[in-house]
Amino acid sequence: MNHDPIVAASDVWFAYDGQPVLREVSFTIRAGERVCVVGPNGGGKTTLLKLMLGLLEPTRGELRIFGEPPGRQQRRVGYTPQHSQFDAAFPVSVLDVVLMGRLGRTPMVGPYRRADRAAAADALAEVGLADLRRRPFSALSGGQRQRVLIARALASEPELLLLDEPTANLDVGVEQEFGDLLADLSERLTLVLVSHDIGFVAELVDKVVCVRGTVAIHATAELTGELMRDLYGHDVRLVRHDHNCLDCPRGEDRDG
Repeated sequence: MNHDPIVAASDVWFAYDGQPVLREVSFTIRAGERVCVVGPNGGGKTTLLKLMLGLLEPTRGELRIFGEPPGRQQRRVGYTPQHSQFDAAFPVSVLDVVLMGRLGRTPMVGPYRRADRAAAADALAEVGLADLRRRPFSALSGGQRQRVLIARALASEPELLLLDEPTANLDVGVEQEFGDLLADLSERLTLVLVSHDIGFVAELVDKVVCVRGTVAIHATAELTGELMRDLYGHDVRLVRHDHNCLDCPRGEDRDG
């Protein structure tokens, strides 16, 4: 069995127009881990995600995904954006959107193969939307659209799933259902999600990557109101769920 990390960053720096956004970033993510990236706006969370996707290149340092430079193993990485830009008047169905996840695995010319349609159907079933495959994507609720975008990522049959603010603009009830879905996916995938929802994060993940120019790694049980206040610069309500990190020190739930 290969025990090498899926994601490995070593002294990674990144700058826009000569101004450092990330500096001295070093961390690893191993198979099966559930990781969240948190931090204030402008702290570098999205930049870090783009580096992992290969959309940006480090100014210096080394970043490896499955042991290779980002982008070399695209088929093994699924990605769900925070927002999907689409024309509401464009007649695209739920199934059409999910099938887009097969691009790169199917021939560039010609119709989708039977295997592509089977993978898309399985992905829709996994997110609980199999009955809506013929529905126009524009007719769905925000929570349903987010599930479709996850199904699109799952259709590519990834081993690593990256999610950018998956609970943004979702109400509490839908967020809970979404958390249950991500918990199920974490049984077979390595998850990395960006989120501002610290309470949601604490329930779902094993460790947290705190980004504010530099990076600090914490087990979920280590999160405290003081730590979050230092990260965000103001008080953040935090509920700890130590049972999700079995090897971490135990502590009482608290608000910070």
